[in-house]
Amino acid sequence: MKNIFKFLLAGAFVFVFMPGCTNLDEEVFSEFTDENFPTTEQQFISALGVTYTSLYAFGGHNGYLSLQEVSSDEIMIPQRGSDWLDGGIWLRVHRHEMTPAEGALENAWNWAYSGISDCNRVTALFEALVAEGKVDAGVAASFIAEVKTIRALYYYWLLDLFGNVPIVTSFAGADPAPPTVDRADVYAFVESELLENVPNLSRAVDQSTYARMNYYTGQAILAKLYLNAEVYTGTPQWSKCVAACDEVIAGGYSLEGDYFLNFDTNNEPSKENIFVIPYDENQAQGFFLPAMTLHYSSQETFNLTFQPWNGYCTLQEFYNSYDDSDRRKGEYGNQQVRGNFHAGPQYKSDGVTPIIDSGFDDPDGPEIVFTPEINEHFPGAYRQAGARVGKFEFALGSTNNLNNDFPVFRFADILLAKAEALWRMNPADPDALALVNQVRQRAGVDPYTELTSDNILAERGRELFYEGWRRQDLIRLGKWTSEWDFKPASDEHTELMPIPQNQLNANPNLRQNPGY
Repeated sequence: MKNIFKFLLAGAFVFVFMPGCTNLDEEVFSEFTDENFPTTEQQFISALGVTYTSLYAFGGHNGYLSLQEVSSDEIMIPQRGSDWLDGGIWLRVHRHEMTPAEGALENAWNWAYSGISDCNRVTALFEALVAEGKVDAGVAASFIAEVKTIRALYYYWLLDLFGNVPIVTSFAGADPAPPTVDRADVYAFVESELLENVPNLSRAVDQSTYARMNYYTGQAILAKLYLNAEVYTGTPQWSKCVAACDEVIAGGYSLEGDYFLNFDTNNEPSKENIFVIPYDENQAQGFFLPAMTLHYSSQETFNLTFQPWNGYCTLQEFYNSYDDSDRRKGEYGNQQVRGNFHAGPQYKSDGVTPIIDSGFDDPDGPEIVFTPEINEHFPGAYRQAGARVGKFEFALGSTNNLNNDFPVFRFADILLAKAEALWRMNPADPDALALVNQVRQRAGVDPYTELTSDNILAERGRELFYEGWRRQDLIRLGKWTSEWDFKPASDEHTELMPIPQNQLNANPNLRQNPGY
């Protein structure tokens, strides 16, 4: 088990017995006592652990990541016979026909605000310890800053997905029906929280800050906030984006020579991953990508302990956006070469024996071939249609929960963000071109000779595939409303997701986003 779990899970256990939990048979502690409040660094880390454990739902199905990916031009979930209709939600999300009743919207909203509530609770407890003189303010300061930075990340995700959302910063006595705050004001809140707290975070880049907020993660959040500032507020902040990127670049991160090391089962050694969600198949579950994307019979390819669901796949146009020489693409039909996709003939774990779909007749026969082309979105997509997500290593014998840590912020993204911001200020800036070509060089493809909005978007897509950024990139670079495979041109109001209907019903002070 990764060392970080020893702190995070201990923290989650401690806070099971704190205010806010009900119907427990065990004794409930209403406050820290003179015997149990944290005084050492390790005790503080354990106490703040609950603020991280909420993150584990990030990598699952039917929530935040699903909305970001399936609404884009890089992922879709076709209806394959009677499978994956799910009331039509994934057809609507892909076509930008979302309604406020979608369950995934409710899940994403509740996930973020649950994490925010945990952060508010821990912040209140830490601040109370300082106020009561039980803990020195200087000792607690960095840990309070850490929790507030996590909270700012949750609000950043809400800002990006929903735009206009309530801001709640208190725990005891919090308004049960907080009002909607305009998107620009949510942006201002996130920025102010980060500017106030990030300087107080550790600058260590080692095991002590692995999967925790450090100074450079805070700067990465700021970089992404400023990269999208014009979308969020109407006012660009390109120079601020460059400055935040430079802070991260000064932190000692670097591109890995092997792109796929960042997504290995044991990817902790990566010098490129800035902040990760540290998944574990037993202690920190929630990342079940093989189940979401692989064919049922792919169980035999990876000797999986479960049968996958045959859902998520990439669009043919996106798959074809990679040159065949691009190391990130992989080789069609060659399971021995890592790639962002599983495509072509599929074999058992011996690499020789074809796997069979004996329960359904695709036109090319029962031997499974993941074809990049997808015959239709619904109702009869072939069960073998679509290249599958292969970016993360699926270790032989995997359970339905991966051990791979999910990189939320990665150094390559920071290089591309800085390049775009420089290009926005000066399209002829040679440094912008050099940064993009640094990323392309690792992929083994020819350098660009100039930058355009189209090739910046394309390169970000190829590099950051299935990392949760494609939706905002399409919006920022002006392609969100465009037509693509199985999606007609859409209206600009879909740049924001609708506020979930259940939340509107429960809180009369919420305001629905325009167009829904």
